[in-house]
Amino acid sequence: MTIADRQARTISSTIIRILRPLIRVILRNGMSFNAFSSIAKQVYVSVAMQEFGIPGKKQTISRVSILSGLSRKEVQWVMSQGDPASAEEAPYERYNRAARVIAGWVRDRDFLDSAGHPMALGQEDGNVNFNLLVKRYSGDMPSRAVLDELLRVGAVERLEDGRIRLLSRAYIPRSSDLDKLEILGTDVSDLIYTIDHNLQHGAADPFFQRKVMYDNLPVEVIGAFRALAAEPAQAMLEKMDQWLSQHDRDVNPSVKGAGRMRAGIGIYYFEENLEQKPREN
Repeated sequence: MTIADRQARTISSTIIRILRPLIRVILRNGMSFNAFSSIAKQVYVSVAMQEFGIPGKKQTISRVSILSGLSRKEVQWVMSQGDPASAEEAPYERYNRAARVIAGWVRDRDFLDSAGHPMALGQEDGNVNFNLLVKRYSGDMPSRAVLDELLRVGAVERLEDGRIRLLSRAYIPRSSDLDKLEILGTDVSDLIYTIDHNLQHGAADPFFQRKVMYDNLPVEVIGAFRALAAEPAQAMLEKMDQWLSQHDRDVNPSVKGAGRMRAGIGIYYFEENLEQKPREN
């Protein structure tokens, strides 16, 4: 078997492992193969057009056709539908703004009670209120829009006296599978970007990418491991959030420096019953 054959076999196996859980989600939500195929074509063309051009030359439909394996006619049709990247921004922005407000509420001493817990806040009454929280951690987003979002996903509740109480220390929508699907798009893409970076530049400039896993554990220990993993993971994320917020211009406009970078760190838990289904290759 040649190196090219081994590479093709490895990438095929990798794609299958990625697609199995993704297709499970897609089928559960009623998307047909034709719809999935149409989206895949759009992304193929978008990535080939934007990222795989020849330096110093304008990217062409013919080259995109060669790279993607699509006909020139298909490429032209896809390009006439517009850039699919525009559909990514609204869910990401909503997720990012809401998550920042919750993080500020959890760690900013101005919004904590004497025991260190997030206070229930009036929307605009008093020196410390929800409007101030949003202004401090969500830039120019209207506080009403942020409140509506947090109420919609079940992250906060409004008390009888009109104050707003935080129900979750993280942006984890409870009320809508659609919101959770949007998080799927954000978090999985971040992980794949990290892996891709390490494949291309890992020797010289590695991104941190680690996990710990054992595959012969008794059922009885799983609950204890979930609890063991959750508390320090949450504490570390809150610590990283505090550091990043001090250097983010939206939260701290006095920060100086060039460019605009996006950076963060994610933690995820996983488990699988290997006796209920065959191993996925």
